[in-house]
Amino acid sequence: MPRTAFSTELAPQPKNPVSQCVRAGNIVAPAGQTGRLLDGTLPSDIEGQTRAAFANLIAVLASGGASESDVVHVRVYLTDQENIGVVNKAFETTFSQPYPARTAIYVGLRAGVLVEVDALAVID
Repeated sequence: MPRTAFSTELAPQPKNPVSQCVRAGNIVAPAGQTGRLLDGTLPSDIEGQTRAAFANLIAVLASGGASESDVVHVRVYLTDQENIGVVNKAFETTFSQPYPARTAIYVGLRAGVLVEVDALAVID
């Protein structure tokens, strides 16, 4: 099955050799998105980073032809498990019921980065 890469200027561009988003058939897979803003800055708090990370994710999904209603699974990478409540609030405002499945993973991220999200979407 052929793969097609997509990108958008509405989210920060990857600095590594990865595609911002890849579509294969009806599957859309964005690269992980942090809370980095378009100007390259990073909000200092978990709320700001989480809102920006989900906004970046939705923008990148759209470049591949998907929307938040097409998302079937989300992975959230957090540096502190106490921040899951903030993620839950952002998740509820980003997605509607029935919510996508979700996995939360507690990890070490680059300096200053508190959260990263990725997803898998299936489109008709």
